[in-house]
Amino acid sequence: MSVFLVGAGPGDPGLITVRGLELVRSCDVVIHDRLVMPELVDEAPAAAVRIAHEPHTQAEINELLVAHGRTGSRVVRLKGGDPFVFGRGGEEVLALAEAGVPFEVVPGVSGLAAVPAAAGIPVTHRGLASQVTLVSGHFAAEGAPPDYEALARAPGTLVVFMALRTLGSVVEGLVRAGKNPRTPAAVISHGTRPDQRVVVAPLAELAEAARGLEPPALVVVGEVVRYASLDAAQMLTSLSVA
Repeated sequence: MSVFLVGAGPGDPGLITVRGLELVRSCDVVIHDRLVMPELVDEAPAAAVRIAHEPHTQAEINELLVAHGRTGSRVVRLKGGDPFVFGRGGEEVLALAEAGVPFEVVPGVSGLAAVPAAAGIPVTHRGLASQVTLVSGHFAAEGAPPDYEALARAPGTLVVFMALRTLGSVVEGLVRAGKNPRTPAAVISHGTRPDQRVVVAPLAELAEAARGLEPPALVVVGEVVRYASLDAAQMLTSLSVA
């Protein structure tokens, strides 16, 4: 293999997989996302070429992967979370496949469950939430808003990635589509990191409550958010009797 798409985990450098860290420590080139912690990038050998995603476009990143991969170098594409969960890993894999460059995908710990867990929120819970729906909040860049009626009807837990800048629109869309405005909701900023911040509020009040938070942030909507206010002992007791 010459190119490895490696998930760096949701934020905390300790949440990268053993396989992922081994590859970073033995790479010749590392192309890393902005959200990857510097401590992980520093795990690359001193002689390794380091390339930051910014200010490159996605098309330029694809070209860099192909170009360095063709040299026979061990290339690590270090991506926040998991490469295939809103990480555009699929686009990079297609570019490599079309160019005939060998690649391997090394899954990472996705923020889908890890970030809520760091805030004490289980995205599923017996008798309360047996389904999780995830959606991107970057609908403005993607050209169309999500299907709010379908999202409002979906049972269980709703997890919205990259929604901080569009949070007002997300809340308005869900409530307008019939979601109970009193549904428990949370915004988790910088999840799993030392500067993590969590705001919990009824859905209709969430955008106002989250003012001042910084990206990256994850939004969780559903009854499971009630666990965010529990300490560890209370949560264990609640989970054992449910």
